[in-house]
Amino acid sequence: MGKYICQRPIHPGELIKEEIESRKLSQTKLATQTGISYKVLNDILNCRRPLTTPTALLIEAALGISAGLLMRMQLDCNMQQAQSDKSFMERLNRIRKYAAVL
Repeated sequence: MGKYICQRPIHPGELIKEEIESRKLSQTKLATQTGISYKVLNDILNCRRPLTTPTALLIEAALGISAGLLMRMQLDCNMQQAQSDKSFMERLNRIRKYAAVL
């Protein structure tokens, strides 16, 4: 059986950014349309800020991109970020070791 290769998760901001660029929609116009501040939207589109559920729902209403899909993408990013945090993973392994003897 082949080895499973996991690609880098795609931040939902990357997908949203591609969509607004393909529609030739400005960030300012999308921010105004959704009521999201320009700074927050720009941070999301440039992968500097995580996408929240309410924001995903606003994006879905404006662009028709599934909020569920966007949130699953964000979850994948969050999981990868946690798993790449060495001190967190050491802590997790200590907990697992203690849990194994319970």
